[in-house]
Amino acid sequence: MASASAVTLRSLIPPTRIEGLDGWFAALTRPSALTELGALIVCVLLAWLVVHVISRARRLAGEASILFGRRVIDGVLFPLLLLAFAYAAEILLTRLFPLAVFKVALPVLVALAVIRLGVKVLQVAFKNAPVVRALERSISWLAWIAMVLWVSGLLPVILDELDDIKWKVGGSLISVRTMIEGALTAGVVLLITLWISSAIEGRLLRSATGGELSLRKAVSNATRAVLMFVGLLLALSSVGIDLTALSVLGGAVGVGIGFGLQKLAASYVSGFVMLAERSVRIGDNVRVDTFEGRITDINARYTVVRAASGRESIVPNEMFISSRIENLSLTDTQVLQSTVLSVGYDSDVELVMRLLSEAALKQSRVLHDPGPGANLTNFGPDGLEFTLNYWMADPENGQQNLRSLINLEILKSLREHHIDIPYPQRVIHTRASAAEELKPA
Repeated sequence: MASASAVTLRSLIPPTRIEGLDGWFAALTRPSALTELGALIVCVLLAWLVVHVISRARRLAGEASILFGRRVIDGVLFPLLLLAFAYAAEILLTRLFPLAVFKVALPVLVALAVIRLGVKVLQVAFKNAPVVRALERSISWLAWIAMVLWVSGLLPVILDELDDIKWKVGGSLISVRTMIEGALTAGVVLLITLWISSAIEGRLLRSATGGELSLRKAVSNATRAVLMFVGLLLALSSVGIDLTALSVLGGAVGVGIGFGLQKLAASYVSGFVMLAERSVRIGDNVRVDTFEGRITDINARYTVVRAASGRESIVPNEMFISSRIENLSLTDTQVLQSTVLSVGYDSDVELVMRLLSEAALKQSRVLHDPGPGANLTNFGPDGLEFTLNYWMADPENGQQNLRSLINLEILKSLREHHIDIPYPQRVIHTRASAAEELKPA
């Protein structure tokens, strides 16, 4: 059974072969080979010029992009244009004389385009994932091996031999060649799906903040899941697998999700619920199970919470739905802080309260509306206890550092006005023993 994917690579490169090393040497030493080499150089320069002009016009040369990359030849567009120009030149030159250089150049360009497409899409779709490096090496090795086999003329022979190894699965006849072509087709479809979903995600998340960012993130995750599912179905159908036979498998998977994978399924569902309800958003400051930090990313399965110390916590989305979460910036970003201190009983109370408020207002991060307030909150055993309350609007920049600056300013002001911060005081009562009480003076 032949697959529709078998014509993709064959349609790019003519089936004519040059037999033997002597034939290759004779073909490459003909005067026409120089003409082919010049035409290939023209194709390279033309592809570079087109990509350079487009990138300058769109001002994308300095951005990370799948099509353009960070440099002119770093993206996918350059090898694709070079392959298209080389293929057009090959069609024109074939009418003039037999070709030799293009017989090698076209397979090499196809391999380069495949490698660059796979690598760039994986880098954008799975940022900093450890598996990306292994997949990049696998794609490179497969592309170069296929290119060598095609140029040497061994690839059609190997494919014909693999096509003879067949077995019957249900009502279909499957061969090793069909499985390989199906796997390659599935890989190409999934790469294109990831490319489209990454482009949609980049456009949706561009210049979005707060609640709008969370909503667009939900749409992006849902779009990627739908595109991946559709791409997988297209890949399976291109191999020749009857999709109606997957209904039994789908029922088994549903039972498995209901029992063994319920936690995983709950996290995925919770992620979409969180992003749709916007109970927590990217940029919110939350406290989850004694861990406090700022939400930096919301994925389909987990949420990343980053503390002010730089530590990051990976929290399953299920916890945000089923547990009590403190959102410090749900309705607004203002956070109340307080500091407590004691002064001597002989201190001027009104002066102390004024100094406390002034110490808070000297910090630019402290809000003036609502302003800070100092209160006499307790008559302690060692002195008068005052509590200073103040508001801040940027808790993501740290809270302890602001409290430290205010405390230092309070200490400086109290010392300048000779206001005593008392040491702990205790009164000890001693009682004489019975013998000492009866003893005469």
